[in-house]
Amino acid sequence: MTTTETASATSARQSDIRADVELARGAFASGRTRPLSWRIAQLEGLLRFIDESESEIAAAIADDLGRSPMATFMADIGPVRHEIRHTLSRLAGWVRPTPVRVSAATAPGKAWSLPEPKGTVLILGTWNFPLLLTVQPLASALAAGNTVVLKPSDLANATGALLARLLPRYVDPEAVRVVLGDGKVNRVLLEQRFDHIFFTGSTAVGKAVMTAAAQHLTPVTLELGGKSPVIVTADADIEVAARRIAWAKSINAGQTCIAPDYVLVEDAVRPKLVERLLAELPAHGANDTTHIVNERHLERLAGALTGHGGEQFGGAIDRDKLTVAPALVTDPDPESELMREEIFGPILPLLSVASVRDAVDFVNQRPKPLALYLFTSSRETERTVLEQTSSGAVVVNHLLYHLLVPELPFGGVGDSGLGSYHGKHGFDTFSHHKAVLRKPARPDPSAAYPPYGRGMQKVLRRLMG
Repeated sequence: MTTTETASATSARQSDIRADVELARGAFASGRTRPLSWRIAQLEGLLRFIDESESEIAAAIADDLGRSPMATFMADIGPVRHEIRHTLSRLAGWVRPTPVRVSAATAPGKAWSLPEPKGTVLILGTWNFPLLLTVQPLASALAAGNTVVLKPSDLANATGALLARLLPRYVDPEAVRVVLGDGKVNRVLLEQRFDHIFFTGSTAVGKAVMTAAAQHLTPVTLELGGKSPVIVTADADIEVAARRIAWAKSINAGQTCIAPDYVLVEDAVRPKLVERLLAELPAHGANDTTHIVNERHLERLAGALTGHGGEQFGGAIDRDKLTVAPALVTDPDPESELMREEIFGPILPLLSVASVRDAVDFVNQRPKPLALYLFTSSRETERTVLEQTSSGAVVVNHLLYHLLVPELPFGGVGDSGLGSYHGKHGFDTFSHHKAVLRKPARPDPSAAYPPYGRGMQKVLRRLMG
């Protein structure tokens, strides 16, 4: 293809993307997305899509990631289905105006906040949970009455193609536009004007998304990652802690934004925890058929396993199968790549600390994580960690399960994200809560307007002070 032909093809693709955005904008401008009936129909359509296409979804994700059908049910299908059902059961209450009491200074009158859709939103999905992290925010956006341009990750091509082919059969095809392509397509999309952008991915790309959004003053939700720590105290149940940590680390071959990224364990129980992890990690890893998403990510993990300065157990790499065996790395250099960058793979660093205070200090010296996990039997220790650390979420004596509670906000803080969603929090993210105040035309006393006499000044100072 010549340079001229390449430029022509690029221009045509940009034209198609703009047409998709304008079609979604037109659907919103028509007003049809605002009624509760339309929103319910879209959510019911998404639910039918999940129910009727489960085997095709599982096959597509197996093609993209090598994941087994049951693992896909647990990680993608089940949580999305639960989220949609939860939203359907509560949406009628969420869309109602919320009354607000008026003060003496503003009486008589009636005030309320009114949730309204923001307009046309862009959802940039990611590859590691290609259904969960595209359709779940899509459900929230549609529940709020928006139209959506949905861009699945090009690293999960089979799932993206499935969404593009099947979603128009189940939801309003003009209101939900699925756009496929690579990073160049993302950049063209980010040049367009949207009313909200929802991005899931790395912190580095999240910063680029926020920069692009600033050109149109578009609000953003950034679901990022970070190094989520596990603190294991001397009074924890070590056998349970090891089993749960190994289970959480093995899911999706460790390619999970809320996976445990490193462990801080008190000196007194370090030997026992290491012993149990060395038994549990291979056992749980053997049950996971997921491969590393591509060669670039595999080489990144291979690089992290060199120069870390610690003692390594496991971690064999099979480049033909794109797999990394579960690895435990004890006492790595805290400044090594392994401890500075999010791992996103089945490698678990472990460092010992003298006390919970030292663990808290270690966490606080690093960027704020998406999740923090604590294993302890002490409520006092729990309070200390909750009050003295900052993270998107905290789970005590388990891992990951907060993802499955729709009533909890899911999101990060600092480098791990901006904004949140799930359940009502997702509805609120994609809604503008409009303030409304209604005043009667009468009475309309002249004393309410300047110039104010001394008596009226006293009244106003009392009412408004």
